[in-house]
Amino acid sequence: MGLSTHVLDTMHGCPAAGMAVALYTTHGDTATLVKRLVLNSDGRNPDGPLYDNASLVSGTYRLVFDVQGYFRDRGVSLPEPNFLNKVSLDFGVAHTDQHYHVPLLVSPWSYSTYRGS
Repeated sequence: MGLSTHVLDTMHGCPAAGMAVALYTTHGDTATLVKRLVLNSDGRNPDGPLYDNASLVSGTYRLVFDVQGYFRDRGVSLPEPNFLNKVSLDFGVAHTDQHYHVPLLVSPWSYSTYRGS
């Protein structure tokens, strides 16, 4: 239970190891940084869930993924400015007794997300 994320690099067909991610709580137009992390070799938070079940509260959140930095670090030749810089996903948590998994499938030109399990 709790909140987790996972990023897959669809350009290279692998987890997005080394991508920087920031987690925020949001209230209207105000975002408060909760934590910054760098994804491990599996494209996940090396410390496990972003929030465990006991710490997750109902409300709104934002995950910000440094897509441009990740692909540039991988040696991908990107235009300036790149089509995607940071991907920001705003989402709500209504049921803290359920698991919220927020995966990101990403390339330098596209992304997709969904509520996973």
